[in-house]
Order: sequence, then structure tokens, then C-alpha cells
Amino acid sequence: MTTEAAPPPGSAGTPAAAGPGPTAEEFATVQQSAEFAELRRSYRSFAFPLTVAFIAWYLLYVLLSNYAGGFMGTKLFGNINVALVLGLAQFATTFLIAWLYSRHAAARLDPKASAIKARMEGGK
Repeated sequence: MTTEAAPPPGSAGTPAAAGPGPTAEEFATVQQSAEFAELRRSYRSFAFPLTVAFIAWYLLYVLLSNYAGGFMGTKLFGNINVALVLGLAQFATTFLIAWLYSRHAAARLDPKASAIKARMEGGK
């Protein structure tokens, strides 16, 4: 089986992209910039609190499962009990956090990262 697609730029047998990339010194300079610090702060102010909250929520579920069997076994309707509802809520919470992060990244992180990347690639 053969393909007609060309190999990616910079791979063996093809010319590299139009010039060398940023140097290590340029990366270090950007890493020390206020713009990069703001990008990290935006990421951390969102990711860390949600991570801590989700881990606490997960540990609460585990602890309730181990030490509050009577409560977790309480039937809500039919054969549906508290443990099943809270277990399924773990999945819902995971998807909610992923969706919230996607929105946060698109609105706040991606524009800042794109500006930094454009400046690095443009040599400005």
C-alpha cells in the first residue's frame, strides 16, 4: 500500500521549515515574561481549585461507600440507591469539568498562548 501524501516538513528527505526555531535563550526569556506569568496564573487559578474540589468530592464518595453503608444503600426509587446516583454523578462531574475547562481554555488561555507563540515564531 502506498500513499501520495508528502512526509511532514523537517522529516528525513524533505527540506526543513523556513528557518531555525527559537533558541533556548529566547524560550527562557519568554518564560520569565509577564505575559507568560499571566498565562500560567490563568491556568492555575482555574485548574488547581477544580482539581482539589474534584479529588475531595471523589474521596467523599469513597469514604461514604466504606463507612456509611446504610446511607449509601438507601433506596431512592425502585432499585436505584444513593450509591448509584453518587457514582453516576462522578461521571457527570468529570464531563462537566472537561467542558468548563474547554470553555476556559478557549476564552482565556488560547488567545494568550497564541500571542506568545506568534511572537516566538515571528522573532519579535
